[in-house]
Amino acid sequence: MSKRKKLSPVDAATEFVKKHHPDCQAALLAGSVIRGESTETSDLDIVIFDERFKTSYRESLVEFGWSIEVFVHNSTSYTKFFNEDTERARPSMPRMVMEGKILKGESFLAPIKKEAEELIKEGPKRWSEEEIKMKRYFITDALDDFIGCKNRAEGLFIASSLMSLAGEFVLRTNNQWVGSSKWMMRTLKEYDSRFANHFIQTFESYYKLNDKEKIITLVDRVLEPYGGRLFDGFSIGKE
Repeated sequence: MSKRKKLSPVDAATEFVKKHHPDCQAALLAGSVIRGESTETSDLDIVIFDERFKTSYRESLVEFGWSIEVFVHNSTSYTKFFNEDTERARPSMPRMVMEGKILKGESFLAPIKKEAEELIKEGPKRWSEEEIKMKRYFITDALDDFIGCKNRAEGLFIASSLMSLAGEFVLRTNNQWVGSSKWMMRTLKEYDSRFANHFIQTFESYYKLNDKEKIITLVDRVLEPYGGRLFDGFSIGKE
């Protein structure tokens, strides 16, 4: 379908609901198109609430000029995803519901949207001291690999792992939600934009200039308030 025939996000989502879920109780459009962050490759995230389905499911389609991700729930099945997202500190489903534009079923969605908003506002469960120790150990292990690495190709992968581990550590020790891929950067910026910019510049210095020292310094700075690197004496699963 040509670009001039492509429907607007809301119109496409509305037509999709009419065609595939005409009898659903509620529907909303979420994702980057609602946040004003869409790109040429953005898709439509559509959440459906339909009592006819006993279990939740997810489906990917291309219609009305858009790639569409549809997430189908009934009035209770969504709670499992709310709970699982809370446990892993990545509130994908709650965020979609909270931010989503209602296409149908405003009264049905009102309490679910409130539930999502309260969950997001409360933040994730705090890490225990044992969880922090474990994360320190794994970051230390990756950092040691990085310091000793002489293979540029391997170093790129280790640096990527350190970026994710360190980013997660900063956010979770400050009771913040985390994310994967692009959402890690977004959540870091939401928490502390100045630190996020420094974080990215630090890793870019390695990718562009092979400068390891800035990453080592950054990771040590992140770990320092919690006891620094951890290897000697760490144990897991010992009885």
